[in-house]
Amino acid sequence: MHAEDTALILLAAGRSRRFGDADKLAQPFLHKPVAFHVVTALEAIPFLARIAVIDGTKLDFASRGFDVIVNDDPGAGMSRSVQLGLRAARAAGAKGVVIALADMPRITAAHVYRLLDTAQGDDAVVASSDGTKPCPPAVFGQGRFDFLESLEGDAGARDLVRAGRHVITTPAELIDIDTPEDLDRLRAIAESPEQHDAITLPQPQPWHRPRLE
Repeated sequence: MHAEDTALILLAAGRSRRFGDADKLAQPFLHKPVAFHVVTALEAIPFLARIAVIDGTKLDFASRGFDVIVNDDPGAGMSRSVQLGLRAARAAGAKGVVIALADMPRITAAHVYRLLDTAQGDDAVVASSDGTKPCPPAVFGQGRFDFLESLEGDAGARDLVRAGRHVITTPAELIDIDTPEDLDRLRAIAESPEQHDAITLPQPQPWHRPRLE
């Protein structure tokens, strides 16, 4: 699947109960907000459209080239954000979408290109994996849009994703930030020369693995 025919849907909405009252996406990590790491990593990919679905964050995704959609019901789960993003992708004429999470600051363009290269045809389903379970970012062809838009809550796409193709990358690339402790551990690794390889090398670690459900 070609990036030029694909829309990027960045999910930046949700209650983030485990992080507390602070906006986790705006928390600083290596001199920029958590959410802007994936934005920066993917900014050179020539997507047909870039769509950010938000609710409470004050981050200015529009200034980074995104069409911004406000999720009017974030309590309905991730599926509501996906529906809103897909409607915008359809309107842009996208033949596929890359669904990514804004709280995954270690995602690279190289990995997303591998996902796109693996996605073939309108019915494509390609997810990331740490070698154990699939997770975002994931690519879906336009033949899957109707099914994804029909989902409710935070569950429903699990079987579809499990049955699709998986592109394995290092567990460190798939770290997501759910709690302040997650962010503190990532900062400690990133800022420590002795532990810097933990960012790039695969190894067992206790990180929460994000799931696309």
